[in-house]
Amino acid sequence: MLPGRAEFPPDFLFGVATSSYQIEGHSFGGAGPTHWDSFAATPGNVVRAENSARACDHYHRWPEDLDLIAGAGFDIYRFSTSWARIMPEGRGAVNAEGLDFYDRLVDGMLARGLKPALTLYHWELPAALADLGGWRNRDIAGWLADFTEVVCRRLGDRIWSAAPINEPWCVSWLSHFEGHHAPGLRDIRATARAMHHVLLAHGRAIEVMRGLGMSNLGAVCNFEFAHPADGPKAAQIAARRYDAIYNQCFASGLFKGCYPDAVLEGLGPHMPKGWQDDFGVIGAPLDWFGINYYTCKRIAAADTPWPALQEVPGPLPKTAMGWEIYPDGLHHFLTMLARDYTGTLPLYVTENGLASPDPLSDGSINDQMRLGYFQSHLAACRRAIADGVPLKGYIAWSLMDNYEWALGYEKRFGLVHVDFETLQRTPKASYHAWMKALEPRA
Repeated sequence: MLPGRAEFPPDFLFGVATSSYQIEGHSFGGAGPTHWDSFAATPGNVVRAENSARACDHYHRWPEDLDLIAGAGFDIYRFSTSWARIMPEGRGAVNAEGLDFYDRLVDGMLARGLKPALTLYHWELPAALADLGGWRNRDIAGWLADFTEVVCRRLGDRIWSAAPINEPWCVSWLSHFEGHHAPGLRDIRATARAMHHVLLAHGRAIEVMRGLGMSNLGAVCNFEFAHPADGPKAAQIAARRYDAIYNQCFASGLFKGCYPDAVLEGLGPHMPKGWQDDFGVIGAPLDWFGINYYTCKRIAAADTPWPALQEVPGPLPKTAMGWEIYPDGLHHFLTMLARDYTGTLPLYVTENGLASPDPLSDGSINDQMRLGYFQSHLAACRRAIADGVPLKGYIAWSLMDNYEWALGYEKRFGLVHVDFETLQRTPKASYHAWMKALEPRA
């Protein structure tokens, strides 16, 4: 069983999350092309060359999906807007049909008693902006600010919380250095610029939302605990470098107005001109900070240019993603962030969950591995609260099985099973466990 509401503070909130490109279906509603469409169309980038043309068809089935969220008893729905659905060219003309969709969606949340938690950008950059350099181009900070104004002038009066960008590490490093996500680059100069510009764009978007009178604004970063793979000093140094790139860089930019030396030793020569002058915008005051956490990594030294590290397999039980299950890492980041970066600022776990095969049999899915994952990570949250961390909420990933980016439809994170042929939704055992846990306090 999952811990019930009574085992958390009275004001603690629970939620579930999705992202626009992963569930909506991008081939209708006037949406323009994105860099993910071209990435998926390139052989070798995505499992079976699958795309998000239909995905879960949330665009047409959203009332059913919101009913599932409300029916489970969740307080928050963390969702994202598709930039290319609202502004097909990324700039200029607004697609009224796309903006109307999100207007209906937010009203639908409110009608069901759900708190709308908006993420403006969850990775699907309009192709026209990718053609202009995308996150490598400093102008993207202004482009995102303009998009923010369009969205928030329409929706901002009904939004409970908002964050500009989901997971800056994925937007920049995973996509521009490792090449695993769109735009699929492996270029250290592009990476340095993207890492800085994503934070600059975040700051500009916060400025726009403040100017519109919005409140409860935050940022969402992802974290992975870095274990040295073995005892030698070289592995320890490599693990600290991985930690600096993945876990410290963006938090440091947001809250300390600088980047770690261990990051600048590699990226410093490639940073955009005048980057040191941007921290006044990047460090715009926040009302909360969100932590996406899934796993840990084992890091060894590598005989390569900077960052001279590599991942090696670890011994713990693993999810279908091959990720080790390590709930102590979540406790570590909650306590470390409160101690070193955020202080008394409210924290939220904005994503946490696992992928498992979840075969549908006899009309039901008994996803015990997912249940155990949630149990152990909620226990880590309770320990952090007991240690004095101002943790105010937990948001599970994800509502339903969806398009898992470069892994296509193969990996299932959902509390709700989706048959990608019929699009039928079937709640799993984990969904029913959440429904039980989220019953009103006695």
